Formats: sequence, C-alpha cells, structure tokens
Amino acid sequence: MTLELIVFIASILFGLLIYWRESNGNGMYRTFNKIINSKKLQMKPEDKTGFVYQQSFLIRLVSITFLFLIGIVIAQFLLPIDLAAISLFASMIVGTILGTYLAQLIFKSNEVIDEQSESLEGMVQETLEKGKDFIDDFKQKNLNKEAPKEALPKEAPPTDKEQKSARERLKDKGLL
Repeated sequence: MTLELIVFIASILFGLLIYWRESNGNGMYRTFNKIINSKKLQMKPEDKTGFVYQQSFLIRLVSITFLFLIGIVIAQFLLPIDLAAISLFASMIVGTILGTYLAQLIFKSNEVIDEQSESLEGMVQETLEKGKDFIDDFKQKNLNKEAPKEALPKEAPPTDKEQKSARERLKDKGLL
C-alpha cells in the first residue's frame, strides 16, 4: 500500500511535468503527426495540441496507457524483479491523468488571473474608495451623536396666548 501511494504521488508529479512540457512545445507529437498523417491532414504550424495538452480524456488515457505499457515492457526485460503489478500500473495511469488535469487547472487559472488583473485592480481601488467613504460617513455620524445637547438651540415652548381653541380653529377652516 505504501509503494502504491508513493507511485501515485510520483505519477501526479509526472503528469504535471508532461503537461507543462507539452504546453511549451509539442515536437514529438508533431513528428508522429507527420509520420502518420498525409500532407492534407497534418496539423497546422500554430496548433499546440500534444499527446495530453489540449486533448480530450479518452485520447489522454490512451496516450498515457500506451506510454506506461512501453515502460513496463522495457522494465520487464531490464529488471528481473516483477515491478509491473496491475495495481501499480493502474495507480500510475490514474495519477498521471490526474496530474495532467491538475496542471490544466493551474494553467487556466493563471490565464484568467492574467486577463482579469487589470479589472481586478480597478475593483480593488473602487472597493477601497467605498470603504474610505463608509468610514468617513461613520465618523460623521459618531460626531453628530457625541455633540452636546446644550449646544443645540432649544425651541421655545408655545405659550397659551398663541394657541387657539379648537372652536376657533374649526371656524378658520370653515367647518363651523
């Protein structure tokens, strides 16, 4: 179990390495493409597709399985020890595919961050300005609450002479 875990983690790192390597250049895939396909079907010079880079799941699975099959056949002839156990083989394939998708996630997130960096700066600046305005408003409200009540002018209470009776108010309105 420990060996399988170590192989699984190593294969994830191997998948990251394969994906990164193919994102920088796809010379081997281009060579196989030239050998296998006719001139009309060959990939265009600006195409960056590789064995695992910009490929669907099924193509990645076939490519990685074929790579590990070749590696296991070579290991069987060179080493007298049986290292090609099915569980190790499966964990290497699954780990490598997982590593390629992890690398793809990392590359896509880097592209999105690079594209959105300018708009993110603007959003951060707007947020900071709104925060400063909020703090200033909050300080003003606190100052208004702390103002002494004696400093505010008091309204004089109405006197009895200024008040009209209810009958007089109704007459003024024309209701009586």
